[in-house]
Amino acid sequence: MVVGVDGSPSSYAALRWADRYARGVGGAVEAVCVWDTPSSRGWSGPAIDPEFDLGQARERFTQELHAVFPDGPPAGLTEHLVEGDPSEVLIRASEGAALLVVGRRGRGGFARAVLGSVSQRCAQHAACPVVVVRQEDDPAR
Repeated sequence: MVVGVDGSPSSYAALRWADRYARGVGGAVEAVCVWDTPSSRGWSGPAIDPEFDLGQARERFTQELHAVFPDGPPAGLTEHLVEGDPSEVLIRASEGAALLVVGRRGRGGFARAVLGSVSQRCAQHAACPVVVVRQEDDPAR
């Protein structure tokens, strides 16, 4: 199963949920973290160093996985750091997956939104079933 990880509390909850589920059914988890450079969004500022951005994304992803699994990643967890648009990357990753797991709301969005834009697009366009997980201490439960 594929899990989107973006550093948000709901993506941490999604990764924990996927790990528990995978252990229960004997499956494997692919954690996918998507990054992009400001220049890919049309930002025109000082020169961008893509290698620096990749290094920052790699370090952030490592920290995020450590936040969820402080004793080290579980056996069978694979990590994928991909540059691009989060919903497009996750939809593409769903093509070979049995299940796509995403958090309810990530880093952006409106506080009252039921689903974030990425989870909504994934739910509409993924090639496999999608599980949308809320943040564990989400008061909207």
